[in-house]
Amino acid sequence: MTEGQAIHVVVRVWLPDRPGGLGQVASRIGAMRGDIVGVDVLERSGTVAVDEFAVDLPGDDLVPLLVREIEEVDGASVEEVEHVDRFPDARLDALESVERLCTAAGPGEVPELLAGLCQQDFLADWGAVLVGGTTIAAAGAVPDMDVLAALATGTAASPLVASGESGPDDLAVAPLPNHDAILLVERARRRFRRRERAQLLAVARIADRVWGLLER
Repeated sequence: MTEGQAIHVVVRVWLPDRPGGLGQVASRIGAMRGDIVGVDVLERSGTVAVDEFAVDLPGDDLVPLLVREIEEVDGASVEEVEHVDRFPDARLDALESVERLCTAAGPGEVPELLAGLCQQDFLADWGAVLVGGTTIAAAGAVPDMDVLAALATGTAASPLVASGESGPDDLAVAPLPNHDAILLVERARRRFRRRERAQLLAVARIADRVWGLLER
């Protein structure tokens, strides 16, 4: 990036879950010429919220200032700032993915679509669908088969992880029970949050259903 070139960044912020906290962060971003084009609440624990801001900045040189300004808000902490080509939109992305899945030409296309769409929607490093330890669909920089098989085995060992409710920070899991399959999505840069895991589970359930209907 060159100085003065407009950029898109996604900023994840921890802040106390109290009235006015979100507004204070937004005010800080606006004060240094940041244009907020979207805000997504990823997680709330009752005392702390994790929010994601989609921000247009006039130049890359303003990123350090952006972080400092946000962390001037009492209790706020920046978890991650990521440069992106497009801003994710959880609701629209999920709907468009479901629409694409529902137009699959045949059952064999569903796993391929699911892996690719989830890798794209979650700005992930890779996505893969496995059945019985064998990869049947993959998108992105997928690791070796031995690594994927080990990940699938490891997730199956924990009921919470296998259900998709929890998991390692960099890995999201979603079962497709009607086909004894599992969807794995990895993103090393930013940890998966509760809302994102729920979104992945919902898309995977729909894909599992569409897959079954097309087989009939």
